[in-house]
Amino acid sequence: MNVSFLFSHRLTAISKHEAASGISSPTRWKGVSFSDSVQSTPLPSVKDRVAVLCPSQELLEYYQKKMSECEAENEGLLQKLELYKETCKGQHKLEWDLQQREEEIAELQKALSDMQVCLFQEREHVLRLYSENDRLRIRELEDKKKIQNLLALVGTDSGEVTYFYKEPPNKVSNLCNDSKGSRRKPAMREKEKAEQQQRDMQTLILQVEALQAQLEEQTRLSREQVSGLMEERQIHMEEVQVHHQRHRDRITELTKSLHHTQELLYESTKDFLQLKFENQNKETSWMLEKDHLMSKIKQYRMQCKKREDKLGKVWPVHESHHNQNEYIKSLKDKLVQEKRLSNMYQEQCISLEEELARIREEEEVRREIFKV
Repeated sequence: MNVSFLFSHRLTAISKHEAASGISSPTRWKGVSFSDSVQSTPLPSVKDRVAVLCPSQELLEYYQKKMSECEAENEGLLQKLELYKETCKGQHKLEWDLQQREEEIAELQKALSDMQVCLFQEREHVLRLYSENDRLRIRELEDKKKIQNLLALVGTDSGEVTYFYKEPPNKVSNLCNDSKGSRRKPAMREKEKAEQQQRDMQTLILQVEALQAQLEEQTRLSREQVSGLMEERQIHMEEVQVHHQRHRDRITELTKSLHHTQELLYESTKDFLQLKFENQNKETSWMLEKDHLMSKIKQYRMQCKKREDKLGKVWPVHESHHNQNEYIKSLKDKLVQEKRLSNMYQEQCISLEEELARIREEEEVRREIFKV
């Protein structure tokens, strides 16, 4: 719309200047009409005009300022990237150390479990040794009893003395074969039988006590094994719960990050499509405006040509010097207006290029954010 306004303003100013300067005066100068000169020498495009123009000091300062801002922004982004890189590196190192510590803890727990198993096996072996020791003691007592019974049945020679290593008798017995021994045999047998029963009872009591001790040791060992297994099970369950909670937290964090990324993607895509649609609409409006202005220019050229034809018929071929000066002055004014219009077009082109560059930078930033 600014371009159409500038063109209409330009044409209005030209028509007013023609009316004020008496452009109804001669429109042919040196036998060549203005429309013929315009048709023979077409105006260059806006890009050609902008390329020919020399940049002003303000424009150079503006672009220098923009370049310094872009460099500062680039440096800031590089510093942020380095900071993010260091942070990610530290996070990865911490995660690796944590994983190593977890593996070491798992190995230590496995070693502890193996030690507990070995301890239980050693205790079982000790209990087996205790039971074997008790069995050997009982067998020793039984052997002693058998030896005593055999000695009592066979008897001893004259002068033979029997000593016991662990339990020596209270007195030394000297047995002799005489005629009275045959009389005391039934009484001795009864006494020996009672002693045998007493010894058997003592042996059974010792066996029962040994079995009770073994049973108590086995019960205590079983309870310790069960308590150790329950404690190990509790530790394992706590570790599994900790791992599950950590995994749930990680899944929740990743889900939030995914949702945030999807939202950024949606917003970036939406903004990109909106900008694309706006640019298409602007291009369409510019094309329509261009066609409209071109049609107006063509129409004004036709009108100028008609006026020149009419004025060429009315005014004589030889104009006065005053009219020629006025015509030259009007051409100079037109040239000044053309320069002003070209400067305005240059400023508009620069502003549009800046806007286009800004849009592209925003799009690149959105793409970089999406990639990250």
